[in-house]
Amino acid sequence: MFSVIFPGQGSQIVGMGKELHDKFNIVKDLFTQADYTLNFPISKLILEGPKEELDLTANTQPAIFLISYSIFNVVKNEFNLDLNKAKYFAGHSLGEYSALSCAGYLDFSETLKILRIRGDAMQNSVPKGEGGMVAVLGSKVEIIEKILMENKENLKAQIANDNSEGQIVLSGKNEDLKKLIQILKDNSIKNIILPVSAPFHCELMNNATKIMTEELNKLNFKNGQNKLISNVTASEIKDTDDIKNLLIKQIENRVRWRESVINMIKNDINHFIEIGPGKVLSGLVKRISRDVKIDTINTQNDIESLKI
Repeated sequence: MFSVIFPGQGSQIVGMGKELHDKFNIVKDLFTQADYTLNFPISKLILEGPKEELDLTANTQPAIFLISYSIFNVVKNEFNLDLNKAKYFAGHSLGEYSALSCAGYLDFSETLKILRIRGDAMQNSVPKGEGGMVAVLGSKVEIIEKILMENKENLKAQIANDNSEGQIVLSGKNEDLKKLIQILKDNSIKNIILPVSAPFHCELMNNATKIMTEELNKLNFKNGQNKLISNVTASEIKDTDDIKNLLIKQIENRVRWRESVINMIKNDINHFIEIGPGKVLSGLVKRISRDVKIDTINTQNDIESLKI
């Protein structure tokens, strides 16, 4: 059995999707529709840059979704490979929206609009330069949780992403992260400050939660075709009514990617297909389990090699 997985922020590059855009009218049409829906030439930004603008969260989120959705539709409509035979759909942070849309829970245009709002809300939830994120390498979640608990009086930081074995991301105010980095060094734990503009997936995103609660409540989610795995619970979403609540919770809560992958494997998944720019999730899955097959789909060659 296989799962289809969709990447989040950080996978974007200028020129992503260009090959499929140049070869398939279905992609050209989706790019045109995206420009019209957002009232903004996002297709030009994706294909030509500049990188600094593409990297702005309000642009990155709809852009990555557009590429994932385009690839998904090329696989389905041009190569007659039915990705909806997947047991599960899952995505990392904004990738969860790509999963929802490709599985038929949310319209393409609605997804573009909500991701534009989400990106803007998350970017502006904290004044620029006040918050950030730190990647912790080679440590276990339990060890990091213990450090955070022991130092909760002196600093406030949260685990934002539990990505894979030995890759955890922390969020918080920069002044707190500086203290935390020193504690990590004292414990010989390797860490890297990430080049991000805001502290995602922590309580500092509270303003974004308020905005997204209002916006998500305006949307009508349909009954989609596939089972979804939630970032918040790392397990199957049982009820369509839960989707909104979990998407709201996702903004301030940990992305439980490692647990999500482990739970899918426990439920008979032995093949993961990453649909979207880059191969970040494929790398994470590889670190979680060496016993599963992984396909990364970015180009026509990738699609032609895909067997499901």
